[in-house]
Amino acid sequence: MESYYLDWANLLLRWVHVITAIAWIGSSFYFVFLDSSLTSPEDEALKKQGVSGELWALHGGGFYHPVKFAGAPPQLPEHLHWFYWESYTTWLSGFALFTVSYLWSASTYLVDKSKMDWAPAEAIAVALAFLVVFWLLYDGICRVFGQKKNGDAIVGALVLVLVCVASWLACHWFSGRAAFLLVGAMIATSMSANVFFWIIPGQRTMVAQIKAGQPVDPIHGKRGKQRSVHNTYFTLPVIFAMLSGHYSFTWSHPQNWVILIAMMFAGAAIRQFFVMRHGYKLGRNGNPLGYALVGICVLAGLIAWLRPAPAAAAAGASAASAPTPVDFKSVQHVLEQRCTQCHGAQVQMKGLRLDSAESVQQHAQAIYQQVVVQKLMPMNNATQITDDERALIGRWYEAGAATH
Repeated sequence: MESYYLDWANLLLRWVHVITAIAWIGSSFYFVFLDSSLTSPEDEALKKQGVSGELWALHGGGFYHPVKFAGAPPQLPEHLHWFYWESYTTWLSGFALFTVSYLWSASTYLVDKSKMDWAPAEAIAVALAFLVVFWLLYDGICRVFGQKKNGDAIVGALVLVLVCVASWLACHWFSGRAAFLLVGAMIATSMSANVFFWIIPGQRTMVAQIKAGQPVDPIHGKRGKQRSVHNTYFTLPVIFAMLSGHYSFTWSHPQNWVILIAMMFAGAAIRQFFVMRHGYKLGRNGNPLGYALVGICVLAGLIAWLRPAPAAAAAGASAASAPTPVDFKSVQHVLEQRCTQCHGAQVQMKGLRLDSAESVQQHAQAIYQQVVVQKLMPMNNATQITDDERALIGRWYEAGAATH
């Protein structure tokens, strides 16, 4: 029953997490687009009110005319919308999902004993430390270098080094699948922390100054904008890390940390193209197509590097031969050794049993996908199944998956 309830928790939390993430990322992308697309107001009345930029847009059959005040507006509106619950709910649901999916069963999903043979409590502590330590170091970099000359470039370079180090450590300490997700969670935590510790407090200070009739200190807006821009570059790398669990050829590779860094770099480069393309249309910056091409080239290089080696043709064979027949008893022996600890009479994870020929035949396709194609099972290869044994199951399935 525990597995059943955990599956429900996983489903519902994932549902909430995706919905709130869409809302957060959507609003973030929209405001980046808005800032990049604003033009100086033409109406003299708007200029006198302190409007620094405006945009005309058409959507859903209606015309929209958002404007931006460089400083304080003439007066605060009665209803002022704050964008923060999207961020907080995304992080809270994501952390709950990470807890249910990985921390709750750390010995199965987080620990890979071939890399680090530590107790579940130790693995959990180190995983949580990744979230905290990365934020502290990233925040420290922004505090020290963010407002200096060429601060954005310095911060970008140092954060890139920090992400590379964290990726290398995660991939050498945890199971590959968990490592990719952990790095994504680490960056996403800093994104939400930017909102919680910098963006929203700065906005509250600005509103308080306006209400008190004091001049608005522009430093709060500058800091909030800087952290908001960082968040938009973090977005595509985080999304890749969250999706990577479905694609084992990335995190199961011996140099998985290189793949993780390259994919995140490609995502950030492509995001730079989308950030700058609006300014290019208005003549504010050069053509950013080069950033997109760099990201695409990195992706193309990974595709070429990770392509599977072609199967060697049999010597002297003029045509491909049929798969070598496999006795089901051999397959059954492998399943007994590698699978029935979690899918047998005593333990039936996911409600699946592989200790009978009928059940094996019923779930033959799933076994083939999980064990042979994606190599997801056994989880973290805890039972040390070999490549030859995977190939044996593959030949059995391709020959018809007979159990008699």
